[in-house]
This record gives sequence, structure tokens and C-alpha cells, in this order.
Amino acid sequence: MACSATSTTLISSIAAAATATTTKSMAFPISKNITLPNSFFGTRKSFQSRAPRSISLTRGSHSRSTFVVKASSELPLVGNIAPDFEAEAVFDQEFINVKLSDYIGKKYVILFFYPLDFTFVCPTEITAFSDRHEEFEQINTEVLGVSIDSVFSHLAWVQTDRKSGGLGDLKYPLISDVTKSISKSYGVLIPDQGVALRGLFIIDKEGVIQHSTINNLAIGRSVDETKRTLQALQYVQENPDEVCPAGWKPGEKSMKPDPKLSKDYFAAI
Repeated sequence: MACSATSTTLISSIAAAATATTTKSMAFPISKNITLPNSFFGTRKSFQSRAPRSISLTRGSHSRSTFVVKASSELPLVGNIAPDFEAEAVFDQEFINVKLSDYIGKKYVILFFYPLDFTFVCPTEITAFSDRHEEFEQINTEVLGVSIDSVFSHLAWVQTDRKSGGLGDLKYPLISDVTKSISKSYGVLIPDQGVALRGLFIIDKEGVIQHSTINNLAIGRSVDETKRTLQALQYVQENPDEVCPAGWKPGEKSMKPDPKLSKDYFAAI
């Protein structure tokens, strides 16, 4: 497909440096994926409509482009066994293999997906989980981060200083999902863009998904709420005759799931 006048203008400085004698227009197959950063301002439509959606690429002085994405509608259901995987990862500036099922019977797992390395919201989430990794260790939980980038990209990002948009050393592995199979199996892959939404899954020691949340690309997640939800899960698993009301935190009053016994909770609040 021939370059448009706008595209030719954008690459003119590069073309001039490459050759001063070029007199013919260059032809490149341009993909709309080059505008991927715009998707970080977008919102994802409901799964109710499976019809193709148009993408606005127009920018004006008083508006910005919108980006509608469509992930898989076959989400892993809470209460089901988490899809197993084995993949290469970066940890302690080395390449390692991570297999999810290795944690069964041993630890809870916080598995979170993010779109791309060297982006904007992503490093704030990744470093936030790393800075508080010890808190998760204390409650027998491992944190695993996943994106579709290669381990070489992960390593380069880890070796970049935080003040320059990098990650610095992390206290948990960053998994490479270059085949996109993990993202797809967890229902967070945006097929036409090849990146994952911000999915987060809490997996118990039996390998069962007990909680999931999926944010669109522009919205970061809360370490505090992730930890609170995990602690509530652990509490009800240790106390199967009790349930945790809204906003419950360790040390607060729980509730009996019974029409009469639940009144003790309501009378106390």
C-alpha cells in the first residue's frame, strides 16, 4: 500500500538521511498497530456485541482518539481450576522457567497481566507489587507478572532505572507470553492488538481461581485491595462457617451465613 502524503511527510527526514537521490515514493505496508499507545486512553465495550467495531484514528486540537478493544468472551470462571502454563521468565536478572502448577499445595498466587513493557501505567503497578512483596510472602503468596513481551525486553526493563521509566530489581518473576497463549487462556488477550488487558487473578493453594478483576488499559490496579481480598479469601477458607462482609479486613467482625446468626453482625455495626 503506497504511503499517504501525511505518512511521507512523517518519514521524509529519515528518507533524506538514507538517500539524497531518491525521487520515487516509497511503499510500506503500514499497520494500525503503530498507534497502540492511543489505546491507553480507551475503554472496552461489553461482550454483548460481537460485531466489528470501527476505530477512530483522528486527532483534533480539542479531542483525542478513542480506542475500543474486544477481548475473548470465554473468561475462566471463578471457582474453576486455573489454566496451567509453563513459560520463561526473568527473575533476579536471570532467565528462569515458571510453571503455575508447581505452586499447588504450597502457595497462593497473585497472577496479573499487563499490556507492554516500557509503557506508562504498567511500571507503577509492577513496582508497587514488588515494593510490598514481603507482605505477600508473609501470607504465603507468590506474585507473578505476565506480558506478551520477550524475556529480553523484560531484562532490559529491569536493568533500567526507575527514574528513567524502568523497573529496577524486582522481587518476583516477570513471565514472557510471546505466544500469547497464557493471555488467551485467561481471557484477557485483545486479539486484534496482540496485548493483554489488566487482568488479575487470585489462585488458591488448590489451583482454583477464587477472584478475578480486569481493568481496561488506562486504569491501574490497587495493591491494597488485592491484599485485602486475598486475606478475606484466606480467612473464609480457614473459617468455612463464616463469610466476610463488604470492606472486611483482618481483625474485623465477620458474619455467619445464616438468617438468624447473621443478626449478631448487623446488631454490632
